Amino acid sequence: MRVPLIQIAHARSGDKGDTANIGLVAIEERHYSILVREVTAERVKEHFGKLCKGRVERFELPNIGALNFLLHNSLGGGGTLSLRVDAQGKTLGAALLRMQVDMKPSEL
Repeated sequence: MRVPLIQIAHARSGDKGDTANIGLVAIEERHYSILVREVTAERVKEHFGKLCKGRVERFELPNIGALNFLLHNSLGGGGTLSLRVDAQGKTLGAALLRMQVDMKPSEL
């Protein structure tokens, strides 16, 4: 079955220049392995489409049940240079939580 990430994770996002940073944290420890399996750098890049013009890096933080993503060249130059409504990437975490992931009923 497919479920939105918001059912199994929290997110927080921000920026460093033109790079958006999204932290994705499993709500329950048992859901971390689903995040690792389903939320790859490639899928995140695909989810954001043309918004992310650079590469996406993923970092695993198993000790806190989290993944961290860097979306390079995704903020139109960054806070002081960009004409985008969200030049600092504050809404990107919420946008990522809309991504659908595959789960077995036993994993819910």
